[in-house]
Amino acid sequence: MEMEKETALVEAILYLESDPIDEAAISRISGLSKETVTTALENLSARYSEPACGLELSRIGGGIMISAKREYWDNLKERYGKKSEGKISRAAMETLAIVAYTQPVTRPEIEKIRGVSADNMIRLLLEKGLVREAGKKDIPGRPVMYGTTKEFLKIFGLSSISELPKLGESDIEKFELEGEKY
Repeated sequence: MEMEKETALVEAILYLESDPIDEAAISRISGLSKETVTTALENLSARYSEPACGLELSRIGGGIMISAKREYWDNLKERYGKKSEGKISRAAMETLAIVAYTQPVTRPEIEKIRGVSADNMIRLLLEKGLVREAGKKDIPGRPVMYGTTKEFLKIFGLSSISELPKLGESDIEKFELEGEKY
């Protein structure tokens, strides 16, 4: 393999980082050019694609990280998954789904879709780092708009929000607001 030392350095950086990191940051940390980092990542991806390897490169929210291959996660999640702190209630999951599929969305819009107050669920999701304030809506009162975070993408194994499962026709109707479709 070409560039063994450079590839090993990039692998070490990915191993030591607990969150996804982008290629520019890897380049800055390693002192390697972006082209060299890209080649090293390709080398790692090829190495990790071997059946005897239990790791893979995951692209999450514009960053890259080393993770266990998805095919092994069922065997590993009991010990290595975030147990109780990773669990959220059905109400919180419903609120998170609304934010994910309709973002940016305001609290009153979430409440209109859910039919109940969303204050506590939004607060919980903010505390867990799954949603963030995404600005203010340009309407009277300027309510805060919410969107998902990189942590949301990381937990759900998505590289971007566009990878969310597509909604069926009956589900789309649940997310409609005043004639707006999502």
